[in-house]
Amino acid sequence: MNRLLVLSELFLPTRGGTAVWAAEVYKRLGGKEIHIVTADVPGAAEVDAAHPNTIHRLNLRRVTWLRPESLAMYARLFARSLVLALTHRFDAIHAFRALPEGLVAWLVARMTFRPVVIYAHGEELTSWGRGGKYRAMRFALRHADRVVANSEHTRATLLDMGVPPARITVIYPGVDVAVFRPGLDSAGVRESLAIRPDERLVFSVGRLSRRKGFDQVVRAVAQLRAEGVAVRYVIAGIGEDADYLDGLIAHHALQGIAHRIGAVSEADLPRWMNACDVFAMPNREINGDNEGFGMVFIEAAACGKPSLAGEAGGTGSAVLDGVTGRRIDGRILVDVVSALRDLLTNAEQAKRWGEAALARVRGEFDWERVADKTRRL
Repeated sequence: MNRLLVLSELFLPTRGGTAVWAAEVYKRLGGKEIHIVTADVPGAAEVDAAHPNTIHRLNLRRVTWLRPESLAMYARLFARSLVLALTHRFDAIHAFRALPEGLVAWLVARMTFRPVVIYAHGEELTSWGRGGKYRAMRFALRHADRVVANSEHTRATLLDMGVPPARITVIYPGVDVAVFRPGLDSAGVRESLAIRPDERLVFSVGRLSRRKGFDQVVRAVAQLRAEGVAVRYVIAGIGEDADYLDGLIAHHALQGIAHRIGAVSEADLPRWMNACDVFAMPNREINGDNEGFGMVFIEAAACGKPSLAGEAGGTGSAVLDGVTGRRIDGRILVDVVSALRDLLTNAEQAKRWGEAALARVRGEFDWERVADKTRRL
């Protein structure tokens, strides 16, 4: 029986890879004896009622007039975590990020004589410069009993930060293969945008931020259309680049060809993955911000689809170049165009890569396997 205290500001129903990872793994490691401290968000009650672990919800919003703004959040997280650690016989304390959770988890663990495990996802390690937050994050990671890296790239970054190699364990995130699987009905989602059966479909999903490379896909689709390739493009997600992408679509006269559909439901996302021919996210690093792994690549792979990924960050753990898809320099448009052309026009090769991606997911990325690795850790 695993008796764990888990700190994760991000947890369902919040969207995103970290929230899904925390929910999926720990429900497979135990029941009510695993306590998860997380943020109180709309829709939380329904999630908590169905989740097998014990969930503690806190107000973790930043207070704008405080300096630092996160002071109240740290105080609440520390107070609840310390009380739980003093009143329960936990085997260990797990934190899903170095900040804020890891620093709090380390302090509580040392005060209550328990080991502490901190997760590192990659993008947070390089996006905060070298100021106070970076130093606090580095301290927490270097003093943890174990650090879980989500990719080999993240492991290399941790080594550069001075984290002892013996304390680092690489565990990839996973996917629910019962939800993301081939053969789902996708006719309805294609028909919703009048995408013909003879048209090839490129699909992207994620936060609409510049580093994801969706703008490069828009430009590539415009060029491929000019070459006579019958391709359509669908972008799902919300974020700060929404207006920018809309303007880019209009600039290239791709209205009715490239579609930005906003957030998609949990039920529709696997259907869109089935509907597409290629999943594309040619990510690039911008101001130190990059893709730590890319769980969406694994979700696409679980549906038997090849992916186009950027070389930046840890995507090499999610997409094997020339085996399950293509990895290119997302900054270079000609490379994006060339790889996308190859994926869309070489159907037999794309089919082989999609099959290889599916086999790899079933062998390495099922959440049950991720939970087993965490249990051994």
